[in-house]
Amino acid sequence: MASMPAGSLPAHPVTARAADVDEFFAPQRTSTSALPDPDPLLRNLTRGVLEVLAGVREIEQLARWLTEDAYRALLTRANLATRARSARGVPATRPVHAIRSVRLCVPADGVIEAVVVVATPARTRAVAVRLQGIDRRWRATSLALL
Repeated sequence: MASMPAGSLPAHPVTARAADVDEFFAPQRTSTSALPDPDPLLRNLTRGVLEVLAGVREIEQLARWLTEDAYRALLTRANLATRARSARGVPATRPVHAIRSVRLCVPADGVIEAVVVVATPARTRAVAVRLQGIDRRWRATSLALL
C-alpha cells in the first residue's frame, strides 16, 4: 500500500451532510420523564420575573431558563417598566408577594403549561408559563404576566 505525502487528503474523505451537523448541534428535545419536577423552577422563575419587572434583579440572571424569544419579550417589558418608573420618579423596590398556587397542564411529552397565581398587597396576578424540555432541562418558551 502506498503511503500518502504528509498534509494531503484522501481521495474520498468521509463527510457529514450539513443537515446532519445542524441537527446534531441544534437544541435537542427532552422527554418529561428525563426532566426534574418543574414546580420549583416555576416558583423561582415567577419570583425572578416579578423582581426583574420591579427593577431589583438583572434579567441576565434568568437567561439560562429562558429561550431567546421569551428572553427578548421579558427584556422589552422590563425596559418599559423601568421607563415608567423613571417617568413617575418612583425608585425600584423589592416586590412583596406570596405564591398562592401553581397549576400544571401537560399538553405533550416534554411540554408543560402552567399558571402561577401570585398575591401582592395591591392585587392578585397570574403568570402563565410554557416550559419545554430542551437539552435535558426545562426552559421557558413563553411568559405572560396577567
